[in-house]
Amino acid sequence: GDEAMSRTALHLVTDWPGHWPHGAEVVRVLAAAGAPVDGRFAGPHGETPLHWAASSDDVAVLDALLDAGADIEADGAVLTGGTPLSDAVVFGQWAAARRLVERGAAMTLWQAAALGETEALEALLQETAYDQADLDNACWHACRAGRMGCVRLLADRGADLDWLGYDGLTTRAAGVGSGDAALVDWLGRR
Repeated sequence: GDEAMSRTALHLVTDWPGHWPHGAEVVRVLAAAGAPVDGRFAGPHGETPLHWAASSDDVAVLDALLDAGADIEADGAVLTGGTPLSDAVVFGQWAAARRLVERGAAMTLWQAAALGETEALEALLQETAYDQADLDNACWHACRAGRMGCVRLLADRGADLDWLGYDGLTTRAAGVGSGDAALVDWLGRR
């Protein structure tokens, strides 16, 4: 690249669509040779290779980066400016999202809702006062992911099921799009 847009060698092995042959091994070799595991993409966003592995649902490469010392809480996600977990959830890369949580990633309200982590969601709701926008956003993500327990919990807290969220979809429409029959039925009756 150049000063306007460039990436590291580790970005190459984590680039979309991921799952490159021997990707985890390449990460280990590059990291051992001194490649910056938290190097930033230079351009319109500042994602690290871990963000890219999360966006590609490439769990083997994600693990190799974390084993090499990548920062699991690095900011810079392409749409939210957040952590690699943010990229995984935004792009519906559920295996990577779950692995990041298993490896210690902190969840926000909307991430816990999207992952169906009802207990974590309840704890977050008790710990912090969230505004309407936070509840609506979390409920939208839970609906999109088909996480009925979290949707019900958030709706009971006042989340607006007709909130117009991302991709021009209301929360209800995101729930219908999840394909979860029980959720679709519940949304139709609510």
